[in-house]
Amino acid sequence: MLYIGLMSGTSLDGVDGALVDFSDDGGTRSLGDAYIPFPASLRADLMALQSAGQNEVEREALAANQLVRHYADCVALLLSDAGIGADAIAAIGAHGQTIRHRPELGFTRQLNNPALLAELTGIDVIADLRSRDVAAGGQGAPLVPAFHQAIFNLPGHTRVLANIGGISNISVLHADGTVTGYDTGPGNALMDGWVLQHLGQPYDANGAWAATGKVLPALLADLLDDPYFDLPAPKSTGRDLFHADWLQGKLANHRGAQAADVQATLTQLTAASLAHAIARDGAQAETVYVCGGGAQNASLMAALADALPGMAVESTEALGVAPSQVEALAFAWLAWRFTQRKPGNLPAVTGAQGLRILGALYPR
Repeated sequence: MLYIGLMSGTSLDGVDGALVDFSDDGGTRSLGDAYIPFPASLRADLMALQSAGQNEVEREALAANQLVRHYADCVALLLSDAGIGADAIAAIGAHGQTIRHRPELGFTRQLNNPALLAELTGIDVIADLRSRDVAAGGQGAPLVPAFHQAIFNLPGHTRVLANIGGISNISVLHADGTVTGYDTGPGNALMDGWVLQHLGQPYDANGAWAATGKVLPALLADLLDDPYFDLPAPKSTGRDLFHADWLQGKLANHRGAQAADVQATLTQLTAASLAHAIARDGAQAETVYVCGGGAQNASLMAALADALPGMAVESTEALGVAPSQVEALAFAWLAWRFTQRKPGNLPAVTGAQGLRILGALYPR
């Protein structure tokens, strides 16, 4: 009952892996984690595939092969650290790299080559974990609320889980056992792009650069003036909407803005859009638990705490799970659900017509 989960998200920084034991009837016991960073060339290829371009089919296939070789390296590191062989693993849950997400058009596209991953690792691979939910009329995202409910739910208490990757999403685990959740808007994606453009750094470590700037209220108001933020759930988003050109369009009326002030304002955008969603749908929660890369950004965590007076803001470390591991654990859990022929989605979250078993099997 050992599974591996692999997750590379919209931040495009690398792949997180988790080795998980589900032998206690689905009880989640983490046995190890690993991280393999992407080289700059692969990050550039993946970013280019976020929008239309020439020779996309070949470029996508070649990038998928590169991506999967990093996935295989992550699997090898997990096995080596644990001192076990591939035959001990029931399956790998491999999310792939989202390059297009258009559920309103009936599709979501995760770059992957699970057949190659099965060949390289000698382990069954469960992939294509979003498309069945989309086929059933759902958003295909977020999928993590079902996992959050499974491991973080506390009966009689309302908890909010905020995942801040490239895009942010929330799971509201209500005291009555129901769950709501959706993508709230940008997470780190716009901040990462801006700091790369101006400082040549892949991300704003600890929010240090944002801390040197000041929030520009007029720019923040323009950024928040996007219809997505007021759409009712179920809803999901990605770089298809919140990308560099979107930001440049918003900056057109703020040409004198200093770069550090824009970074501070983008940080506030992430905090404000999250706080708005939490206040609307999780107001009874005493604590917001943050996972994903955003949990490592002190400026963002402080901004979120300021935007949610009366609520504590902590990382999921307080619940015994490192914030960098949560999504990889979730995709290991989805692989376990597939092998048990149990549903992995929550229709109340995604809008699908019902519970569905998610994924497709690529045998070893």
